[in-house]
Amino acid sequence: MSQPFHTVADAAERLRLHPKTILRFIREGRLRATRVGRQYRILSGDLAALSGQDASAPAARATAIVDLAVEAETARALAAYLPALRAGRPVSGEHMNIDLAYDPQAGLLKVVLIGAPADVGAMLSHLDAWLRR
Repeated sequence: MSQPFHTVADAAERLRLHPKTILRFIREGRLRATRVGRQYRILSGDLAALSGQDASAPAARATAIVDLAVEAETARALAAYLPALRAGRPVSGEHMNIDLAYDPQAGLLKVVLIGAPADVGAMLSHLDAWLRR
């Protein structure tokens, strides 16, 4: 996947800096750029690195909290099943967090899923299918 190039003027506009500041950053080595003739071209990822943004960060994250009234044995089985599903191939290829907390006195299992919307949706579908069996 290739990243688009930006001019010094475009980079200055995106970062809300003066173009001379961008040129100074390039000369000082704080911003990577490629010289093409008398002008510079800057990769989007390098702009993101300069501004402290992660260019590879996902565009959206989803959080799902599911409360289940289950017995301790079922909670233990789900505690083994859900992380095993996560270890499989995710839909988006991004990392997903799964947290489980069981309250034995109330008989409630809280499942917290945080990840790409497609991955969270797929995990909820698996959880629903597992509970219906």
